[in-house]
Amino acid sequence: MAATTGKAPVAGGAPALSSRLLAEAAGTFVLVFGVIGAALFGAGFDKGDGGLNIGFLGVAFALGLSVLVGASAFGPVSGGHFNPAVTLGLAVGRRFAWRDVGGYIVAQIVGGLLASTLLLAIAAGGPDGFLASAQKGGFASTGWGELSPGGFPLLSALLVETITTCVFVWVILAVTGPEGNTATAPITIGLTLTLIALVAIPISNGSFNPARSIATAVYGGPVALEQLWMSVVAPILGAVIAGATYSVLFARFRRSDQKAP
Repeated sequence: MAATTGKAPVAGGAPALSSRLLAEAAGTFVLVFGVIGAALFGAGFDKGDGGLNIGFLGVAFALGLSVLVGASAFGPVSGGHFNPAVTLGLAVGRRFAWRDVGGYIVAQIVGGLLASTLLLAIAAGGPDGFLASAQKGGFASTGWGELSPGGFPLLSALLVETITTCVFVWVILAVTGPEGNTATAPITIGLTLTLIALVAIPISNGSFNPARSIATAVYGGPVALEQLWMSVVAPILGAVIAGATYSVLFARFRRSDQKAP
């Protein structure tokens, strides 16, 4: 998630585009495998009997940890976006080259689909009815109404996905900019994702990431596919707002600080 510089390296000796795309696919794989695996297998384990299930809190931490791990491992190669919305937000904010946006997004979607496909194979080996139940429940897809853990409507899901993604991309732009601390950026970004997931999971099931949403919707049944548009449009909208407003808002704050006695 832009864990190193906020953009893929551009100086001489930078990794080739093929290496960066592979890193993006691998990082997105880690993210989707981690968070969706936790949601499918750990969130409601044994229906909560014995206190062994991880619940919303566990899934939120799995999301943050997945990004922290992926960013630390693959961020130095690709910039660590792992999310089409982040890639677009960074491009709008002039932190990433538009010429590479399409390749990054394709790599992210491929990585996410590979992760969800392997999770499907694992679920197929579970107890009788496990896979069918997971797919009937949407396969951890995001959405509203019956896909919302709390039964929230479309407007609530749309708002929370847009607002939280905007905040998320603002944080990425801040910690990876000239005044940010790139050494701690993966931790800050991972914890931010955990924070916004704790807000959004009960409402929309918490995506903030079109690649993650596509990866689950393809196995989540007709309702998940019908509602997929929201989980693609809302994060992109939030990221574009963040990218378009960050320099204006925070440059003004910096100028105010510099004028202060």
